[in-house]
Amino acid sequence: MTHLVAIRHSIFAQIVLWAIFTAAEITFGLWLLTDTTIQRTNHLAMERAVDLDLAGMIDIYASGGAEELSKRIEDRLALQPRNGNAAHYLLADASGKPIAGDLKRWPDLHATVSEAAEIRLNGETEAFARATQLGPNLRLLVAHEHHDLDILLRQVGLAFLTGGVLAVLAVALGGWMAAHRLAGRLERINAAFRQPDDSALEQLARGSGGRDEIDELTSHSGNALARLRQLAAAQRETTDHVAHEIRTPLMHLDNRLVKALAATPDPETAARIADARTEIRGIIRMLESLLDIAASEARRGDRHGLSPVDLSGLVTRLAELYADSAEESGHSFKVDIEPGVTIEGEEMALTRLITNLLDNAFKFVPSGGTVWLALRKGPRLIVSDDGPGVPEDQYDEIFEKFSRGGRPSSSEGTGLGLALCRAIAERHHLEINLVPTEKGACFTVTPEAKR
Repeated sequence: MTHLVAIRHSIFAQIVLWAIFTAAEITFGLWLLTDTTIQRTNHLAMERAVDLDLAGMIDIYASGGAEELSKRIEDRLALQPRNGNAAHYLLADASGKPIAGDLKRWPDLHATVSEAAEIRLNGETEAFARATQLGPNLRLLVAHEHHDLDILLRQVGLAFLTGGVLAVLAVALGGWMAAHRLAGRLERINAAFRQPDDSALEQLARGSGGRDEIDELTSHSGNALARLRQLAAAQRETTDHVAHEIRTPLMHLDNRLVKALAATPDPETAARIADARTEIRGIIRMLESLLDIAASEARRGDRHGLSPVDLSGLVTRLAELYADSAEESGHSFKVDIEPGVTIEGEEMALTRLITNLLDNAFKFVPSGGTVWLALRKGPRLIVSDDGPGVPEDQYDEIFEKFSRGGRPSSSEGTGLGLALCRAIAERHHLEINLVPTEKGACFTVTPEAKR
């Protein structure tokens, strides 16, 4: 079923199917034109042959009379070939009573106007006939069968059918080979965009040696991806440098405040210094979170650095740590972890994602409330609680930077925790969602939907 869906959405498969349909349609059109031409040509030839035969019979009647004409009709019937377009005759009186010939009944033709038409002999054999009036009480009918025409049309039809099938097979095979080659070349480009590592860029470089449009596209794609990697590396280097330049003086300032706090006996001054230190640590945490978000977003789709992670084991270890904290804070912490769940990822980043979700749950659920942590294969991670939850009008912006889910700006936190969770999830081809519930909040982390 997956292959059928892929074929249905492949432009190359559609082109091949269109070419097959076109070849079949052209073959059918040529057969129809040939069949029509043969029938028209045969009809004209048959009409001339019948007219010529009829003219000869009229001459015999004019020179020898009805008796001589009857003898000549019998002679022609006796001497005509067994195979081929047989001729048939009927010499009859005015009432249609047979006088000579092999036909027993006069067809619906008017002899007075020398009418000609297609008739059926004995209700089965088709023939072309013409009738004429020889005298006041005598009329003559000459008919020739279409036996050879039917054989010819069947042979022509069989030839076109065989040729059409061979043409369709040739178009299908040639189209499939060409489409398979083009699809392979485009797949290298798509693979490089999905995972723009050194190996993918080398594949693009090797595949851009030609001069057609796809080779040109391959070359441009390789250059663009290489440029993007350079820009991403430059951006990381710049942000690391800026972060270092900001973090270092803040740490020095924090150390000076520590010394000032140790030397200050005044309680009011000491409290203010402690508040200043808290603000400095908050700025440093916010800076580190912003850098982590930027790094995760910049490396989205880059599989470099990813390795198999035992997600079940990781979540179990974190659950044991939070179980002790939950007991101290008066929370009920329920865990349901399915064993054997693994994922390609960075263990430290996944740890940060899970701890951020659990920290939020324990922070905003009052004492006596319940926090649930569940893991299923997929993977599917669920962190839910029975706390106050998130206002419905905040669902769309809860994962944005500095969003506080409707809480006042004076509350604890930088508003970057869920934004970082989303960046880490997207780095691992996962998506995080806030699922509506009757009470509390429910966050799910699942594989991202394919587009």
